[in-house]
Amino acid sequence: MTTTVSAPPDSGVLPVPPPPRWAVRAAHVAAWSTVPSGVWRVALVLGVPVGVMGREEFLASFPHHSFLMGLGYVLLLCAVAEGASYLTLGLVRPWGDVMPRWIPLLGGRPVDPRIAVLAASLGAFTVTFLWWVLFFGGLLASESPDPGFSGGEALFLAAYAPLLLWGPLLAAVTWSYHRRHEARPSR
Repeated sequence: MTTTVSAPPDSGVLPVPPPPRWAVRAAHVAAWSTVPSGVWRVALVLGVPVGVMGREEFLASFPHHSFLMGLGYVLLLCAVAEGASYLTLGLVRPWGDVMPRWIPLLGGRPVDPRIAVLAASLGAFTVTFLWWVLFFGGLLASESPDPGFSGGEALFLAAYAPLLLWGPLLAAVTWSYHRRHEARPSR
């Protein structure tokens, strides 16, 4: 494609080539990669049998086994993870070039691509390290109390495995964003 993304005329932003189709798809997959684990955590707190651990075992880590504290913790964790993964879409959408007008103090201002690339790169490194090394690396290195693989463990892994995609896809979309902004015509 040779067309350019149009920025509002008063935004002060130079036109940028549109993102490649693969980058748009990768950004959407990255944005959705946190949803299955969030659903799994909410189901756990609500008492749905999801294997690996039960509701009471999870709530035991909160003072007085508080359901509300457990639910609040899980909902906050889901909101942070899903909000952070949703930001990947900014690398392939116009709001990655110009801040949306509804944001106080920053609305309508151009996004500095260097800051966006730095933030997204740090995010990609962080979530890759978190999920690939700390979480799944820890699971693989830990000894299982039983040699079998239960249905609950399979459900847990199915819910958390999409998180392995988040970091690498964010890195790829970040690289695409960087390349597109490097290719901008000069004033």
